[in-house]
Amino acid sequence: MSDPAIDTLAGDAAEAQELTDGFHLVIDALKLNDINTIYNVPGIPITDLGRYMQAEGMRVLSFRHEQHAGYAAAIAGFLTKKPGVCLTVSAPGFLNGLTSLAHATTNCYPMILISGSSEREIVDLQQGDYEEMDQLAVAKTLCKAAYRILHPEDIGIGIARAIRAAVSGRPGGVYLDLPAKLLGSVMEAEAGRKSLVQVIDAAPAQIPSADAVARALEVLKGAEKPLIILGKGAAYAQEDDAIRALIEKSGIPSLPMSMAKGLLPDDHPQSAGPARSLVLKESDVVMLIGARLNWLLSHGKGKQWGSAPKKFIQIDIEPREMDSNVEIAAPLVGDIGSCVKALLDGMDKGWTPPPAAWTDAVREKKDGNIAKMAPRLRNNNVPMDFHGALGALKQVIAENQDVILVNEGANTLDFARSIIDMYKPRKRLDVGTWGVMGIGMGQAVAAAVETGCPVLAVEGDSAFGFSGMEIETICRYNLPICVVVFNNGGIYRGTDVNPSGGSDVATTVFVKDARYDKMMEAFGGVGVYATSPDELSRAVKEAIESGKPTLVNAVIDEKAGTESGRIGNLNPQSVVSKK
Repeated sequence: MSDPAIDTLAGDAAEAQELTDGFHLVIDALKLNDINTIYNVPGIPITDLGRYMQAEGMRVLSFRHEQHAGYAAAIAGFLTKKPGVCLTVSAPGFLNGLTSLAHATTNCYPMILISGSSEREIVDLQQGDYEEMDQLAVAKTLCKAAYRILHPEDIGIGIARAIRAAVSGRPGGVYLDLPAKLLGSVMEAEAGRKSLVQVIDAAPAQIPSADAVARALEVLKGAEKPLIILGKGAAYAQEDDAIRALIEKSGIPSLPMSMAKGLLPDDHPQSAGPARSLVLKESDVVMLIGARLNWLLSHGKGKQWGSAPKKFIQIDIEPREMDSNVEIAAPLVGDIGSCVKALLDGMDKGWTPPPAAWTDAVREKKDGNIAKMAPRLRNNNVPMDFHGALGALKQVIAENQDVILVNEGANTLDFARSIIDMYKPRKRLDVGTWGVMGIGMGQAVAAAVETGCPVLAVEGDSAFGFSGMEIETICRYNLPICVVVFNNGGIYRGTDVNPSGGSDVATTVFVKDARYDKMMEAFGGVGVYATSPDELSRAVKEAIESGKPTLVNAVIDEKAGTESGRIGNLNPQSVVSKK
């Protein structure tokens, strides 16, 4: 026979037992690993998760579309070397975030896409649950790793695995599936605390072999016309001092890919950007640091690279990258910091710089191209052309070197990449490996949030259309972002006509004289209508100084612009003409 007093004490003890749940275990696991910023779109089943995150001191920024929240998380990973986290609802929201997850993986940005999902027992029997989808199966093909957590006691280990997968080796995107039932699942709080995992040494150094270092130095010593190409992997590494020391000690001309601009200031004597065509064609030994010989470098062969034979040295953490397009004479497999420092250590005090004939030729070509371009950048035409408008912004960046430049478009991207000089690392963010449109506002938000620096987003009008509604997000969080929309009334240009003669406008033409500045004003930001380089310069300087959300509608001549910018050759052509 039981004792009523004992039963009462047992009941009281059970009631007093501290509990936790899936919501709070997710939060505690992220915070334990110094992840405190979330980019999301609220909805079933993660609305309360976002609320609890905010209540626990995390910064949760809500977007108007999951894709842009994902682009924000992806670039946050690039800027911080920690996984940027995007949080979405199930099925359609997950799919919206998936583009940015694939983008992160392709560009080697550490990112975690966390999506709520429907219950497994219903999904697996295909019984028609709310937003039913086997999200894990879909995600696996598009990211570096994908995991599903079913039990609250596994949340700590699941998040730890996602973090390590995102940042170790070659960074990339990771998918983490959280069924709705998991979030409300309850367990004893002390057991929950013990289940959490703090990730130790998530991205350990990978030291190159001594033989590989010696081989690379030997190839470099034999060069008559050496060249160093810096990719965005070099910028991600945050080994800025070592990379600059290597370039300066070697005396070798350096060519940055677009997001590596600023690792060596563009006005540095060894910066060869304005002599790009010459150094690619004439170089005999090319060292790639965090750059891949993909389509952006014509796969290391063809007309762009000239006819003379070349030897390549490649630094990459992924062994399979070597020989992917051409033979790599000296592969250096390891993390960029370890490889660059090993090369520096191997260069004795008697290191011989490249022949003066080579460096003088590069300098002469560079100076000549800069002088040739200067008058075009100083024009004050009305309506503006791309050169006059970008010439004005070039000067603004030179005077405000902490500003982060976000850039996308066709002509807007192509011209800006070569015209606007950068002076510090990770100050230029753009479309990356895929050349994808729509990254602008998401990247601008994350750049402002993660760095605290002012942001200048220079957008083609077509590119802006992909993410333009996020200017409300910019205003809502009062971020120091100035958006400049280069408005020439269409995709590439605004003058195309409907070949059928019908009443519909051409497929590449937008509304004439669109007032994007009024959109920003509608959300409480500052809108400016600029018709000349002087007006544009003045508006951007005022925006940077004020720190207020600003959109400048920069009117560009509708005839300015070329088809697909500088990659028009990628468009297939019809050989059949219809009369």
